[in-house]
Amino acid sequence: MPTVSVGDLSDGDFLLDVREHDEWRAGHAERALHLPISEFMARYGEFTEAAPEDGRVYVICRSGGRSAQVATYLVQQGVDAVNVDGGMQVWEAAGRPVVNAQGGPGAII
Repeated sequence: MPTVSVGDLSDGDFLLDVREHDEWRAGHAERALHLPISEFMARYGEFTEAAPEDGRVYVICRSGGRSAQVATYLVQQGVDAVNVDGGMQVWEAAGRPVVNAQGGPGAII
């Protein structure tokens, strides 16, 4: 499974957050697309509409396990997808911005 570190991400990269709703509400990367892993297959069309046609998809969860599963599936579908190693825990620890559902400061749970 292709993996990148949080430090490899740029501001314009397409980030897919596959954590569950409570995790997302508590804190997430501001421009990420949220599709929980538990709903991913049912909402796959939302992903295909939002994802860049020829760009890379960076898949993230709390620590990297769930995102690795989704990234593996996407690669099997022909998508240029990679897992973000360490997930949102490393994102937050690296000082990257985290917002809650109301747009205020968030936290990773």
